[in-house]
Amino acid sequence: MDYLVHHIEALVFCSPKPITPDEIHACLKEMFEADVPLDDISQGLEILEKKYDADDFSFGLVKSGGGFQFLTKPAYQASISILLKQQSKKRLSNSAMETLAIIAYKQPVTKTDIEQIRGVNCDYAVNKLLEKELIEIKGKADTIGRPMLYGTNDKFMDYFGINSLKDLPTPKDFVQDDNAIGKEEDAEEEQEKDEK
Repeated sequence: MDYLVHHIEALVFCSPKPITPDEIHACLKEMFEADVPLDDISQGLEILEKKYDADDFSFGLVKSGGGFQFLTKPAYQASISILLKQQSKKRLSNSAMETLAIIAYKQPVTKTDIEQIRGVNCDYAVNKLLEKELIEIKGKADTIGRPMLYGTNDKFMDYFGINSLKDLPTPKDFVQDDNAIGKEEDAEEEQEKDEK
């Protein structure tokens, strides 16, 4: 089993994106020229998760974006944030984040639909998101002109550390309670009217 675990570890380490158990299975099947049971792969991933859970490692095996990858542990967030600041050119602008949010929640969606929601032209933001591979073209709409339909992909889920679109916050998570001060003022006004 150790031999198999080492191969799984190497595949996870070398993969530029989260690697799924099916992708690991396909690689091992070709390498060993024999079928490797998915249960053995799952067991190997569990062994690696336990191994890297120890304090000896600054990173661990994490399920993210529908697959597995090595990520640094929260204790090292300060040093990582410095690196991320230095690489801030890779961050998304506010307009790109707004556009991405619309695509994530409304997908598949056309550029016209995005522009109607945002109220501004979104060509640049859509092109930047395509460049960063956070969105992809999902097909063409059945409307006049057959505009492109945009949607998110696995890299989007990996970027935000989610496993499924179901993990996105729901609109009710953004609803704020009414202003309590406003309620008090309304009650005072009503009381004054009653007194008159």
